Amino acid sequence: MAEKIRLQKYISMCGVASRRAAEALILEGKVKVGKTVVTELGTKVDPDNAKVFVDGKPISIVNKKYYIALNKPSGYVTTVSDQFDRRTVIELVGDLNERLYPVGRLDYDSEGLLFLTNDGDFMQQVTHPSKQINKTYKAVVMGHPDPLEIAKLRQGILLDGKKTSPALVQITKTLENTSELTITISEGRNRQVRRMCEEIGHEVLKLTRTSIGGVKLGHLPRGKWRHLTDSELTLLGYNKK
Repeated sequence: MAEKIRLQKYISMCGVASRRAAEALILEGKVKVGKTVVTELGTKVDPDNAKVFVDGKPISIVNKKYYIALNKPSGYVTTVSDQFDRRTVIELVGDLNERLYPVGRLDYDSEGLLFLTNDGDFMQQVTHPSKQINKTYKAVVMGHPDPLEIAKLRQGILLDGKKTSPALVQITKTLENTSELTITISEGRNRQVRRMCEEIGHEVLKLTRTSIGGVKLGHLPRGKWRHLTDSELTLLGYNKK
């Protein structure tokens, strides 16, 4: 018999979620060990013989870890399933035939770089607020932001009563009725870039994430995926176990 480990660690090793997210699943009563719903975070299981279910589905430790970069198109949700039957990003990596999970989120109407994985520790490394991994976006906005408005984005915008962290912002293109901004942030609030631009009076017409923590979208075609390289994992501060 193997040494018992905490249930949240086991869930992470199965690639279902990061340990932090696994704790939330346990507290929400979504995890069973055998036939028993477990809500205690201190629960331990034998990794070799555990019969664990999340949302009624059996899980098991994955042998091969996957780290995927996807160019998400607009019109897909960054979830495993959707109650409204919208298309999910999982459909775009269906040829792998592996149980993968989105790392973080990208809005339904946004596109660009998104990671998918079955490694809960990798998910934790990339998404935990303490890591402050930079994410860069190309935003096409209505109108032409003036220097004062750009300064507000750089200094931080008040959203839901809390100021955003300072952002790196540049105007990279100006057309007759629109402007293209390159915006780098280290947070991941809901629809953050769109809301920041709306607060200065410039609606976002198109939003594309171009890099995460130094890993670039590059020329990856829309809707296609590739494996992350070891050097890219290092850029993200992650070493495969």
